[in-house]
Amino acid sequence: MPAFLTAEWRYVAMLNYAVDPQLLTPLVPRGTELDEFQGKTYVSLVGFRFERTRLRGVWIPFHSDFDEVNLRFYVRRVVGGEVRRGVAFVREIVPRWAIAKVAQVCYGEKYVALPMKHKVVEPTSEGGRIQTEYRWSYRQKWNVIRAECGGHPVVPPADSREAFFVEHYWGYAAGAGYTTEYRVEHDRWRTWPTTQASFEGDMSELYGAELARCLPRQPDSALVAEGSSVVVHSGQKI
Repeated sequence: MPAFLTAEWRYVAMLNYAVDPQLLTPLVPRGTELDEFQGKTYVSLVGFRFERTRLRGVWIPFHSDFDEVNLRFYVRRVVGGEVRRGVAFVREIVPRWAIAKVAQVCYGEKYVALPMKHKVVEPTSEGGRIQTEYRWSYRQKWNVIRAECGGHPVVPPADSREAFFVEHYWGYAAGAGYTTEYRVEHDRWRTWPTTQASFEGDMSELYGAELARCLPRQPDSALVAEGSSVVVHSGQKI
């Protein structure tokens, strides 16, 4: 499928929580199944920067650089012996209505536009400390993801838990009787282990009460990925 969007995704903060798979079963897109790592099912609360965004090669003023926060889970689909490991989303948040509408129309994704802020403190020296913070306001209350890390980023081993979270290259969105499948291309990401990671807020209305209750606790794992250039291909119905 042709490229629909190109961009850079940077400073990807991921807080990962093991959950009861029954919480996700009703959300699994048709034609896919839940993916797991070492017998556990995870959701990830993710904040990152979109930069240098282009739609079909066209730069859209005021819509090139922005934040996104999403709550995602992991699925897989087998096609002719090929295992396509992908992600599906509970909800995705961006700061501009037009961005949310394009994603809703073109991919059927569950986007919403809310006020957002970010703060990324880059290292002042090689191997120095990195701080990431992504905020969004819902019903006049601010929610926040924080992750702090340091040292030297490395590409995680292919069989590691870190690789499981960052190396899914397909997206799946549930529609009315069908699923939209699309491919995402990017280099293997280098990651830092976090020294601190937390979520503060209440997202029960957007995520559902049971999933939202999982998030304020300490995540089972957390990382910050350096990110890279990405290509998001056009979707197709399956």
